Amino acid sequence: MNFNSKNPFLSNKRFSSNAVSKAEEVHQTQIIDYNQEMTVSGTINKTAILFLILCGAAMVTWWMFFQQMNVMPIAIGGAIVGLILVVISAFKPQASPYLAPGYALFEGLFIGGISAIFELKFPGIVLNAVAATLVTFLVCLGLYKFKIVKVTEQFKSVVIASTLAIATYYLISWVVSMFTSWQPVHYGNSMMSIGISVFVIIIAALNLFLDFDQIEKGAKERMPKFMEWYGAMGLMVTLVWLYIEFLRLLSKLSSKD
Repeated sequence: MNFNSKNPFLSNKRFSSNAVSKAEEVHQTQIIDYNQEMTVSGTINKTAILFLILCGAAMVTWWMFFQQMNVMPIAIGGAIVGLILVVISAFKPQASPYLAPGYALFEGLFIGGISAIFELKFPGIVLNAVAATLVTFLVCLGLYKFKIVKVTEQFKSVVIASTLAIATYYLISWVVSMFTSWQPVHYGNSMMSIGISVFVIIIAALNLFLDFDQIEKGAKERMPKFMEWYGAMGLMVTLVWLYIEFLRLLSKLSSKD
């Protein structure tokens, strides 16, 4: 059985020659030279652009929060719009050059608002979470680049199964907690809750290897240029997830002091 990244942007279905060729036929586009093909360096550049947009948007809601403004409607709205753009791009990868910057913008509004709330309660937590996310990204990139960690089919199956289990657990916990007084075990700062956060962070980090693998394969298979935005957007989704999980873990550790 062939398992690949379940990140909607980096699925094998999207990074396949057949899928892209069909999209190209619809849009009457033909790959004729290197400048029209996906490259790893091009995807890195697009990721950097999205990161800058996200940071700029985050600074807006961050500043608004510390100016005593109510940023929750903006933050929640940003998260919802960001999710919608993710879903649209998953079905229309050729629109990624337009959707990816929009995702970074609206997700940045969410990240800035939620980060400001955590920072007010736990001073210094945001810088530590950013540092932890960056270090994790660089370590995973190095391990992948030097082939220390190889993305095999077994590796993919374990990571994907774990990711789906986490997503299912979060969804069920959220729904049940809305209608009952039950408090999910990952809430609070118990050792069990901290352990769950550590596990989720490990799985989020392992998803980076799947992301790197699919981006590299997309470049080798000479996907169209718009797939650089598609791959960059998918990588940003994983990084945002990783950052939020680090915020959650550090907040639990800080509340135990």
